[in-house]
Amino acid sequence: MDQIDQRLIALLRHNARESVATLAARLQVSRGTVTNRLRRLEDEGVIVGYTLRLKPEAETGGLQAWMSIAIEGNDARRVTATLLGEPAVQALHATNGQWDLLAELQVTTLPELARALERIRLIKGISHSETSIHLETLRTTASAAAAPPTDS
Repeated sequence: MDQIDQRLIALLRHNARESVATLAARLQVSRGTVTNRLRRLEDEGVIVGYTLRLKPEAETGGLQAWMSIAIEGNDARRVTATLLGEPAVQALHATNGQWDLLAELQVTTLPELARALERIRLIKGISHSETSIHLETLRTTASAAAAPPTDS
């Protein structure tokens, strides 16, 4: 990956819906160059998908869960790339200790969670996992800082 690829990825992180023409103008390369680089980055598994992020207040419900994942052998890169392409995975964190990865999952229903867990557990290289469903948020500093003060 060269400097143009890195700048392209940075632009996509800011706005993954940016047009190829706009990306090309910002990178000062042709549209064909951007298209070819995007295709190559996708084919190589560097870009594994494009997603939508909502501000927390706009979330429309659903279920959130955390899945702790242990990886066997040297499969971490392949397992990580596969997980990043899983629609239910909203965030993926590398950890230390008993678990190698912590996946934040977001789904609409329990059956959808069951299907996502099944897909994830079938990924070659995952030795075992443990999932916890989010029941209630008792405190979050990000939301507390963003919330307007109340007059009581």
